[in-house]
Amino acid sequence: MKDSEPGTRDVPCNAPRNAADCSGWRPGLQRRLCKTARMTPPRPWSAAPVDALRGVAGVFTDIDDTLTSDGAIEPAALDALGRLAGAGLPVIAITGRPMGWSEPFARDWPVECIVAENGSVALFRDRDALRIEYAQDEATRTANAARLREVAARIVAEVPGATLARDSAGRVTDIAIDHGEFVDLDDAHVAHVVALMEAEGMTATVSSIHVNGWFGTHDKLSGARWIVRRLYDRDLDAELGRWVYVGDSTNDQRMFGHFPLSVGVANLREFADRLQTWPAFITAGARGDGFAEVARALLAAR
Repeated sequence: MKDSEPGTRDVPCNAPRNAADCSGWRPGLQRRLCKTARMTPPRPWSAAPVDALRGVAGVFTDIDDTLTSDGAIEPAALDALGRLAGAGLPVIAITGRPMGWSEPFARDWPVECIVAENGSVALFRDRDALRIEYAQDEATRTANAARLREVAARIVAEVPGATLARDSAGRVTDIAIDHGEFVDLDDAHVAHVVALMEAEGMTATVSSIHVNGWFGTHDKLSGARWIVRRLYDRDLDAELGRWVYVGDSTNDQRMFGHFPLSVGVANLREFADRLQTWPAFITAGARGDGFAEVARALLAAR
């Protein structure tokens, strides 16, 4: 893992070189032991300094179990997205969900953009059309597609109980194995899936619902940098303190460690024994209620 990017709080770990970060590992997965600088528990979001909130330029957020519950956006979160947009605070969702799954939400939700498939696909409105752009060029995506299918077939054949995520039809640049959305895959089998992905030269990460694997070095953080440059022609690392990141799970840890104004919604505590990097703050509310709590503080500070 390389952690020399400006502003990062992570420090090197013994992860394999092709791993995107040290996040996403559940109890019993002892192959990766990452030490990070932010080991102290987070402060309540209500304690966030108003001066810092007043200068916020925008919000990055995860989707599953941050805005949603059981796959559907919570009313409080949808209302909060609308109020932030109305106040001129853009929200960019960054998710492991696929491009196809993200399309209707990129059209209908009051968000500036959805960066899908862990940083590889950006979906945003361009006048009345939905524009889709990729971090990898077409030749690379085409070459990777066959390899992705081969690895997916190997995993399903070799790991008992492993099944492709139900949203797999909409995936363009990665594969996803369900371990917690509709299938309960135990730690040993999750570890086996990750090991197979990495043996094939893939980057692998574990979210609260899926094991995602892809060819390339992109991740949520590179996707955030890319989209800020693409939409606003600005350098994200030069203004880290002006962006909030909101998440809920172990695979948000690199983002938690990178952003001074990082926030976990309350259900993040379900992963307390699995976290190596906590966010700076945590909300009182869970899921959509927690995101709405973040929005209220930002709007009040303005």
